[in-house]
Amino acid sequence: MEGSRRRLQTVGSHLRSSRLQPDLTSATQSAAVSPFTFDNAVLSAEEKEQYDRLGFVVKRGLVDRQETAKYRERFRQLCSGEAVSPGVTIMRDVAIVKSEFVPGERAVTKIQNFQDDEVLFDFCAHPAVVKVVQAFTGEDVMAMHTMLINKPPDPGSQTSRHPLHQDLHYFPFRPADRIVCAWTALEHVHRRNGCLVVVPGTHKTHSLLPHIYPKWKGGVNKMYYGIPDEVVDQYRDDMVHLEMSEGDTVFFHPLLIHGSGRNRTNGFRKAISCHYASAHCWYVETNESQGELVKETKEAAFHLLKRRGLADVDKLDVNFSDLWKIRARLVAGSEGALSA
Repeated sequence: MEGSRRRLQTVGSHLRSSRLQPDLTSATQSAAVSPFTFDNAVLSAEEKEQYDRLGFVVKRGLVDRQETAKYRERFRQLCSGEAVSPGVTIMRDVAIVKSEFVPGERAVTKIQNFQDDEVLFDFCAHPAVVKVVQAFTGEDVMAMHTMLINKPPDPGSQTSRHPLHQDLHYFPFRPADRIVCAWTALEHVHRRNGCLVVVPGTHKTHSLLPHIYPKWKGGVNKMYYGIPDEVVDQYRDDMVHLEMSEGDTVFFHPLLIHGSGRNRTNGFRKAISCHYASAHCWYVETNESQGELVKETKEAAFHLLKRRGLADVDKLDVNFSDLWKIRARLVAGSEGALSA
């Protein structure tokens, strides 16, 4: 046990430069009023009913435009190389990378694992966001997965699409009902530039479906797993497009089936998101469907460690849950089983 702890501490010290200590936000929590929400007076009765029934709720204008502009500018700086943030993963569009070199943000589809970037992590600790999150997780909240998603103009291959999927596929912690995503539009998001598409009510099945890489002609971006087409077909008539203004934030359940279309405009479509979980969730073993995901996640982490100069990284005894413990950050209340 002590050896595993030391190995985990070694990995963590290489994956991050310093541990951010955000201001903590507390809220009074009463007993759960439904399987999905707590009564903390932030959500109205109508919003709670919508989340219970549909699996998502949108809070309009939750994040100030000064702040959304700050996050967009940080994204630009990281893409251009003007700023460097240790531990951050920058992901590029597979079709653009294969065909040409495009500097800056035009080829970047996503920046993730920004838990140690003071500018971007400010979103995850945003008091207005965290207060809503506590209606789903309870008062003790961990930020588990961070992303700034950029959808550049589609290069013609339709690779800017994101297949329909369930976020729980990516996570080795449970229970699902105490996990929620906050997804904030950093600019106007609409059907032409690839807004979110959701299948309302699919969270109530309590079922994690198999996920695979789609067999798309133009290719598919790394980690863009999706539900098989034969399963997706049964949901096509139930899809709802979520058009959002800058600063609007949608909160959704990790079993809600969702995705996004391609960007058919000449501009970008940016959003920032964080997946939160109750600090009292627990880690679980991964299932067979997650095997390829686990392998790719470890490979990416080990590649980063090698770049940091860690020798014999392949000999490290690190499991999938360890990689999540390293990234987990407390944003409200007290730590629990999800902490490293």
